[in-house]
Amino acid sequence: MEKKYCVGIDIGSTASKAVILDGGKTVDSFTLPTGWNGRETAQAIYEKLKEKGFAASMRCVATGYGRVCVDYADKVVTEITCHGKGAWDLFEKNVTIIDVGGQDTKVIKVAEGKVLDFLMNDKCAAGTGKFLEVMATRLGASLEEMYQLAKEGEALSISAMCTVFAESEVISHIGKGEKREDIAAGVIDSVAYRVAGLASRFGINGDAALTGGLCGSPYFIRVLSEKLGQPVQTHAFARYAGALGAALTAEEMS
Repeated sequence: MEKKYCVGIDIGSTASKAVILDGGKTVDSFTLPTGWNGRETAQAIYEKLKEKGFAASMRCVATGYGRVCVDYADKVVTEITCHGKGAWDLFEKNVTIIDVGGQDTKVIKVAEGKVLDFLMNDKCAAGTGKFLEVMATRLGASLEEMYQLAKEGEALSISAMCTVFAESEVISHIGKGEKREDIAAGVIDSVAYRVAGLASRFGINGDAALTGGLCGSPYFIRVLSEKLGQPVQTHAFARYAGALGAALTAEEMS
C-alpha cells in the first residue's frame, strides 16, 4: 500500500501555515506570508511541499480564510473545526481557545476533542493582528520592536473600536509628542482589552489557551492574562493549531 503523508494547510489572511504528519507524528511544518492572492500562496505552498518530497504522495486538507484557493486539497474544512481539533491534540484537555487572527478574533470552547461553541468578533473591530501590524508601521517599528517598546511604557488610552479611528488616536498621541513606548503599550493594551472582553462575555470553559500569531509574544500573553483575570496558556506549536487540525482531519480520511 502506497504511503501517504497527511498535510494540513491553513491559509490565513496574513500568514499561511502547513503541517505534515507521517504516522500521526509531525515531520515538518512551515509558514509563508499569504500576500494579496490566496491562489498564488496555495501554489507556493504546493511548490514547497513538492521540493520537500511530500507532494507526490499526500492527502491534503485545507482550512482558513483562503481554504477554497487550495485547489489540490482533497477536502476543505472550516477553521473553527480545525482549530478545535488541533488545540485538543496540543493541550490534551478542555480549553477555551483564543485565536487572534489577522482579520478576526475567535473564541472556541473545546471539550473532549469537540467544539462546543464559538464566538467571532466583527472584522472591523480594532482587536486583531492586522491592527497591531498597522499600528507598528505607524510607530516605525516591527511587531517585535513594538512589544519591546511597550514593555518600557505606560499605556495610553486608545478607545476607538474601529482600526481607522484608533489609528487617528495614535496619530494624535504622536502629534502631542507622547513617548513611543507609551503609545506602543497603549496599542497592545487596547487589543488585549478587546480580546479579553470578547472571551469574558462568551465565558471560559476549562483553561484559556492562546493560538495564532500572537502566541509567540510573552508580553501580549501577560497583558491578556491580566485583562482576563486568569492565566492564559499557550504551546510552542500553537501558531499551527489550525493547520495541525487540518492534517489530523486528513489522517482520519485514510
